[in-house]
This record gives sequence, C-alpha cells and structure tokens, in this order.
Amino acid sequence: MATKIRLQRGGRKGYAFYRIVIADVRAPRDGRFTEKIGTYNPNTNPATVDLNFDRALYWVETGAQPTDTVRNILKREGVYLMKHLRGGVKKGAFDEATAKAKFDAWKTDKEKGLEQIRVNDAKSKSEVYAKNLEAEKKMNEAIAKKVAEKKAAIAAEKAAAEAEEAAPEASAEETPAEA
Repeated sequence: MATKIRLQRGGRKGYAFYRIVIADVRAPRDGRFTEKIGTYNPNTNPATVDLNFDRALYWVETGAQPTDTVRNILKREGVYLMKHLRGGVKKGAFDEATAKAKFDAWKTDKEKGLEQIRVNDAKSKSEVYAKNLEAEKKMNEAIAKKVAEKKAAIAAEKAAAEAEEAAPEASAEETPAEA
C-alpha cells in the first residue's frame, strides 16, 4: 500500500485550514486517512504549523511520499534535516549527541529568524500606525482651523450687525434731544 503525507482541507470558504495526514494514495483528498500528524494554518504571518515531529519523522523514514507543500512544511520544521542526521549516525559519520547538537543549533537559528520576522512585522505595523495617527492629527488641526475661522467670521458678522442696529438707535435717540 502506497502512502502519502498530504493536506486535508478544512475551515470555511476563503479561510482554509489544513490537517497534515497520512493517507492511502487512492483515498480522496478529504476522505479516509491513516493518521493525523499535525495542522497547518496559512492565514497567519508566518504560517502556523503544529506538527507531531516524531510521527512525521517515522513516516518519512518508512517511505511515505509527501506532496510538494507538505515537503516544504516538513523541511521548514526540520524533519528532513533530522532524517539526514540520523542517516549520518547509522553510517558512523558522527554520533547521536553530535546529531542532536546540530539539530538544536539549526532549530534555535530558525526560531531567531522567525522571531526577527515577527519583530519586523510589529515594528512596521507600529510605524504605519504612528504615521496614520500623525496624518489624522494634521487633518484634525486643519479642520479645527477652518471651524475657528468660520466661527470668527460668524462672530464678526454678528458684531457688525449689532453695531449697525445700535448705530441707528443711537442716532434716533440723539435727534429728538437736539430739537
């Protein structure tokens, strides 16, 4: 029986969420599977992968063929590196402790890279937020200035109208007094 490591689609329309499964080649994409070894969520940045590393390594070593996307996921998680290192241990190139040390060094370097991506993403978001906030402040100042100018013009018109109303009354009061 030929087995494949492939993605089984879930989620809703426009928001795909995948299970990483071991399935027979003849089984339909979302049909029967042998074992679920993880999940893959491409909607986050970077994509979130929850993988049972030991089971994935077992299936890769027993000959299960991954699809292209799953192969990339397994490489990114280090399954193929560990398979390579275990092959070196079997051939006697180095011992198990050296293989574990190499894998741990690779994993910490990979985590640093992912953390750097998260930091850069957060920094760019905060810069965009600050830029938008500054633009909004400038716009609010311009609007406040226009409103103040309108209020000043309305107040000036009222003062002029009151002065005109007061001027005829004052001249009317002075005219009878002169006679």
